[in-house]
Amino acid sequence: MKLGISSYSLYQAMQQGRLTIEEGLDWAAGIGGRHIEIVPGLGFGFDEDPGLEERLVGRAQELGLELSNYAIGANFITDSEASYEEEIARVISEVDRANRLGIKLMRHDVASREDTSILRFNEDLEQIAAACRRIADHAAGYGITTSVENHGYYVQASDRVQTLVHAVDRPNFRTTLDVGNFVCVDENPLTAVRNNLPIASMVHIKDFYIRPSSRNPGEGWFTSAGGSYLRGAIAGHGDLDLQAILARVKSSGYDGFLSIEYEGMEDCLEGTRIAFNNVRRIWDGV
Repeated sequence: MKLGISSYSLYQAMQQGRLTIEEGLDWAAGIGGRHIEIVPGLGFGFDEDPGLEERLVGRAQELGLELSNYAIGANFITDSEASYEEEIARVISEVDRANRLGIKLMRHDVASREDTSILRFNEDLEQIAAACRRIADHAAGYGITTSVENHGYYVQASDRVQTLVHAVDRPNFRTTLDVGNFVCVDENPLTAVRNNLPIASMVHIKDFYIRPSSRNPGEGWFTSAGGSYLRGAIAGHGDLDLQAILARVKSSGYDGFLSIEYEGMEDCLEGTRIAFNNVRRIWDGV
């Protein structure tokens, strides 16, 4: 197992000018991280800094820090065939960037809709899967595995993720498994993690505070699909049974990257550091 962080965890500090992405690599290595995920568009961008790719590769090598995963947004639900093709071409160009960074795992989003019903999902499935196949086939030439993450409400429940992975039917298309995100669609995270571990290429560790729909906690919370109130927590501080979840991941034989994805209200550097230490402690104890 290789424990590290997602750069997403640090975007607050990057947006505030307290940290650059390059300094984020230094920071991740400084807390003992073995890898960092690169998530552009949140605190930094490659298009605005053409030399950034080369500098990140060089800095990571100096630190002995792996660039583990490259994560971008995408939406293959479009209003025309032309925009559908444009979106596929854009994501393929990002696969090329991941290759230049020396990264072998890449997560891209696939779809977003206001209507998140299973009926709509079934109607959209082949259009989404066809795009994912083309991208995965391109990525295979680099030895890159692409993936869909369980987030965004529409493709978030474990059975929908499984359905898409099986519909794409490519050995290098899997799932970035976020152990916490299942609660956003009111699914038991322990059961959902067990369901999707066999198709996971990457595991995100996240925690949430959870309150019933009848008890509005006020500012700083959002609602699940079923109306429960959620707020991001430092891993190990929230209401998820991380000990049981991590024990399940460990007993499955998963030996890849574990990545802290912090999105709580505390300072992001402090929250990510505590989460990292908590997960390392829990993992060693299960």
